[in-house]
Amino acid sequence: MRFKGRMELEHGLKQIDIAPLIDIVFQLLIFFMLTSSFVIQPGIKVNLPKALTSEVVKLENVEILVTSENVVYLNGGVVNTQELKSVLKISGKKAQTILIKADKRASLGRVVEIWDLARDMGVTQINIATNEE
Repeated sequence: MRFKGRMELEHGLKQIDIAPLIDIVFQLLIFFMLTSSFVIQPGIKVNLPKALTSEVVKLENVEILVTSENVVYLNGGVVNTQELKSVLKISGKKAQTILIKADKRASLGRVVEIWDLARDMGVTQINIATNEE
């Protein structure tokens, strides 16, 4: 004995409804787009000046950052002149290259002060970071 209701159900479900699947994929796409835009790169914001004659330097450098407020950072931390002197003295003995990344609104006097301090501590190779124009 066959039931007609069951027979009609088996013949009626020949296609799968993909509308819910499309909705879920679309919601996942929106979720990942929104959450990826909130990932912020840690670091100190420095607007480098532009130069026509810049070169890419890929050596192991000691990076000194000077912000627009003339605050000096070394390896992500704020340093004073005495701490900077000790690090530059060690770099001078190791013959390391110094890379100064100064904001374009930073005081030129502060950058020159760091440059002179590095020369006094025996550093021979000093570079200033710029962006290509």
